[in-house]
Amino acid sequence: MCPRGARLVWIRWRPCVTNRRTAAVVFAGFCAFLTLYAPQPLLPILLHSFHATATQVSRVITASTVAVAMAAPFAGIAADRFGRKRVIVPAALLLAVPTLLAATSTALWQLMLWRFLQGVFTPGIFAVTIAYINEEWEEGVGSAMSAYVSGTVLGGFSGRMVAALVAAWTSWRWAFVVLALLDLACALVMWAWMPPDRHASGKASRSRAPMARSMLRHLRNPRLLATYAVGFCVLFTLVATFTYVNFYLAAPPFSLSTAALGLLFVVYLVGAVVTPLVGRAIDRMGHRFALTLAFSGGAAGILLTLEPKMPVVLLGLALCCTGVFIGQSAASSYIGTVATQARAAAVGLYVMFYYIGGSAGAELPGHFWSRGGWPGCVLLIATVQLLTIVLGALFWTPSPPGFAKV
Repeated sequence: MCPRGARLVWIRWRPCVTNRRTAAVVFAGFCAFLTLYAPQPLLPILLHSFHATATQVSRVITASTVAVAMAAPFAGIAADRFGRKRVIVPAALLLAVPTLLAATSTALWQLMLWRFLQGVFTPGIFAVTIAYINEEWEEGVGSAMSAYVSGTVLGGFSGRMVAALVAAWTSWRWAFVVLALLDLACALVMWAWMPPDRHASGKASRSRAPMARSMLRHLRNPRLLATYAVGFCVLFTLVATFTYVNFYLAAPPFSLSTAALGLLFVVYLVGAVVTPLVGRAIDRMGHRFALTLAFSGGAAGILLTLEPKMPVVLLGLALCCTGVFIGQSAASSYIGTVATQARAAAVGLYVMFYYIGGSAGAELPGHFWSRGGWPGCVLLIATVQLLTIVLGALFWTPSPPGFAKV
């Protein structure tokens, strides 16, 4: 038995470790989303710098999301084999390299190449941190996942805001330099504060089933397949909205500057505040309820952006992005409920479908934009949001009695 003094030290030290663990996954979410969508407010500048069309320059976003979709399953395999932290921290360090090199681009294809490499390293942070939470939190997974998603919200907001403000004062090239330095700082925090995983490496070493077989098993699970489809729709909605709204607001009657477009993403902070509160509701009321509530509000929000008044547009964007963040929390934590084995592989597949959705969200609305402008994009986005609600209602059934999370 420990001496009384040692027990007192343990009582005081344990909450500190728990808080640092939570902070570490928040920083992981921040780092994963810091650079991924940072060029969105820069798109009007890049359009003129590289003499490209809106559809062509939007592929700066698509390049990263395609790479994430391709790399996500391999990140899950690596995490199941080597452990979560041993993948998360190196991925964050390596992410800074193409971010810095993006500043050297002299042609659009070069920028797309470095953006593609950014996407290659991102799943090692994003997908593996979700698996880390599902493994390391014995209770309150919904709350922990919501804290992580709040980190992604802050990262997405900060990346866009930093890129826009730096580009407004200097150039878009310096924006990538600053983002690379922030990536490095986040990696160091995660290295210092993230505890080694207690469960994952042991399970991985004992697992003899081939990872491909595990993935095929996941793809035969209707609830997981529906969750992957939900992930597709979630990121499709976010990318489509916040890529093409920049062209909408840069044109009359709004005519926003680059710095103003960066500050537009202040609406993300609404999601950062609301999502942790809803995380408790996910734990109490269920994933399906949270998804339905989130995307009903999101569909109303995207329709509000059709009103050509800036306060109404901001309200609509706030509702839309908050719905996405809550939907992402619900879907991410639902994977931990459904997948009982090879969770990192299950999350890797989720992230693959999630970012395929993001790639489609950057590319497909361009055709609607060229024919119908922003109203055409809104019609497409609202349809995808309603499809998301239907998927959750039909397939996100509660776990059967006796189901245990392992």
